Amino acid sequence: MAKVMIETASEAHVESARIQQQIKDYLGLRTSDLIFEYSTVDGKVKLDLITINPRHSQSFLFHSEQGADKVDALKKMQVYVQSYKEKENSYTIQWVARGEHELHTSYFRAGNILDALEKLYYGRDRNTITVFSVVLNPVS
Repeated sequence: MAKVMIETASEAHVESARIQQQIKDYLGLRTSDLIFEYSTVDGKVKLDLITINPRHSQSFLFHSEQGADKVDALKKMQVYVQSYKEKENSYTIQWVARGEHELHTSYFRAGNILDALEKLYYGRDRNTITVFSVVLNPVS
């Protein structure tokens, strides 16, 4: 019985690694610019996909998914990644980090302006960033 559990866990790890690589490849991001962060919420696995902008070294939420397990959450994330451009609006946010003077421009896909701002503020104190503008980009 223990051997079957180990093989199943091993298969889940291999499947997780395969899907993570497919997501990275699809987004065209380097491994160092993408973080898969897992947590448990109400007995389900929550996956936060986080991007790191290499220009200003800030991290932002790309998208969150929940699944029955890690592989399920990854599969849902993969489906999202392959269709998010058709389903969500594009926003441009201009902002400055506290203690800096350089205006940064970041781009987000989100269902609405509040979701775009949530992605900007993900994992940080809201007082550490001053937002100067949020623009809904025209549909091309």
